[in-house]
Amino acid sequence: MSYKKIKNAADLVMNNCGPAEIAVILGSGLGGFEQALEDPIEIAYEDIPGFPVSTVPGHAGRFIVGTIAGKRVLVMSGRFHSYEGYSMKQVTLPVRVMSLLGIHTLIVTNAAGAVNESYKPGDLVILDDFINMSGKNPLRGKNMERFGPRFPDMTVPYSKSLRQIAAEEAGKLGIDIQRGVYCFMNGPCFETPAEIKMARIIGADLVGMSTVPETIVARHSGMKVLGISSVTNMAAGVLDTPIDHESVLAIGESIKGKFAQLVTAIIAAMSTNGIDII
Repeated sequence: MSYKKIKNAADLVMNNCGPAEIAVILGSGLGGFEQALEDPIEIAYEDIPGFPVSTVPGHAGRFIVGTIAGKRVLVMSGRFHSYEGYSMKQVTLPVRVMSLLGIHTLIVTNAAGAVNESYKPGDLVILDDFINMSGKNPLRGKNMERFGPRFPDMTVPYSKSLRQIAAEEAGKLGIDIQRGVYCFMNGPCFETPAEIKMARIIGADLVGMSTVPETIVARHSGMKVLGISSVTNMAAGVLDTPIDHESVLAIGESIKGKFAQLVTAIIAAMSTNGIDII
């Protein structure tokens, strides 16, 4: 993906929706948060040059830009996955576009399976770290020097200050919050019990098929990142029950309210404390 193509896509979004400071990527079943935006303006992915189209149920397929707590916020309603047949460059194109729109803080969310047996469906989890088990990296190939260095540091993929804000705001709202490590798998099939056992041994608390590519590219672009998972199912082998996408969407639907409350409070706290520009 050339810089020119990224710039063309960013220019169109800028001309239609304007700049933004904070972005939120919505995971499976978490659509609807965009209703928290004041004076929203949206553009469909199909109208953005070079953009893929989301093919997965629960992913709407549009950028919406509006205001929350005095901050210009872009909501990505519907993301792309490599299991849909897209390259990692295509999957992470929206994050590159975000960078050119002036976004400096990314809140990336997902629906995930619980590897940690102390979790339960409906839990929200602040991500402390990730494990990339996909064998893929969106930074492979010629480095895009305009965005970041050849060898970006991943010592702290998820901002300590944003994690602290998220935990504090969850406490104020009375929302029980977990902390954990997210393991990225290729998909699209759900993991086997043996794979989940392996994930637990290497330190994972959650498993899913997204989030890590966007995190890597956002950090490469100099953004601060906060990751939040919604636990939609216990991973394979934890319970003796099958897993299906419809159930994942149903749990996501059931927790949308508290998820929206939490993310709105986090953005407001960033606005108050100035944390988002540190």
